[in-house]
Amino acid sequence: MAIGVFDSGVGGLTVHRELTRRFADRDFVYLADQAHAPYGGLGGEAIVDLTRAGCGRLFDAGASVVVLACNTASAIALRRLQQTWIPAERQRRGRAVNVLGIIVPTIEAATGLPWTYEAERAGDKVEAIDVIGVFCTAATAISRVYEIEIDKRREDLAVFSEPCPGLAGLIELGAPADELKVVVGDHVDALRRRIGRHPDKAILGCTHYEIVADLFAQALPPGTPVIHQPEAVSDSLARYFERHPEFDLGNSGRRDFLTTGQPGPQSELVAQFWGAPLSFEAA
Repeated sequence: MAIGVFDSGVGGLTVHRELTRRFADRDFVYLADQAHAPYGGLGGEAIVDLTRAGCGRLFDAGASVVVLACNTASAIALRRLQQTWIPAERQRRGRAVNVLGIIVPTIEAATGLPWTYEAERAGDKVEAIDVIGVFCTAATAISRVYEIEIDKRREDLAVFSEPCPGLAGLIELGAPADELKVVVGDHVDALRRRIGRHPDKAILGCTHYEIVADLFAQALPPGTPVIHQPEAVSDSLARYFERHPEFDLGNSGRRDFLTTGQPGPQSELVAQFWGAPLSFEAA
């Protein structure tokens, strides 16, 4: 058995790397759906279908819990899968399985509040004190998940999502740093123009963007706090496993990397981020 990590491509490696540090003795299987990446520009039903197929493949590979290390899949597909698919999968496989997302831990980190908390509305208008900028895919921006869920918990936070179409694809293809720096800078400036100033803090709402987190830090004003999803997800998953000891996660330290795309070495950009060459096997 193992912990599964799923993404449309290599962005989920940012979460995977942190999880393998936190749970070093556990077994892991990573699946990149590179044949269909990126997900950000796809329709909702396509995202649900592809995410379901990817999670099923990871369950076949022995995963007990699959982490959707993809904001788009988490925003669009997670609830559907948990409500309409997972119960039947548990029965069919005869063991404990589940799919978890990365948006809940991110919102908990952004608000400093547990997911179960909802603010009581006093009825008086509350002026937003801090502005959070969310850099994300078009599909995540359209879902407005960050605006909706943060507003439920913190009326003193204003959230603005900045869709960055094409950025995840460039990162997936290993675009040069100079090209990525221009694109990131353009999106940070676009958000600044929309809200009239830079955000007080930022969320990198696509796991691909964590690979170029340094470029976002350079484009934002010095010292701007950035909420990093890998750390938030790792902390949340540790708490989840404490509450749910029924999941068999393996204990041999196995690491498997699968792709629906072209197997073999990944880009130099990924190798630099990972700290060593990384090769995927065919899913």
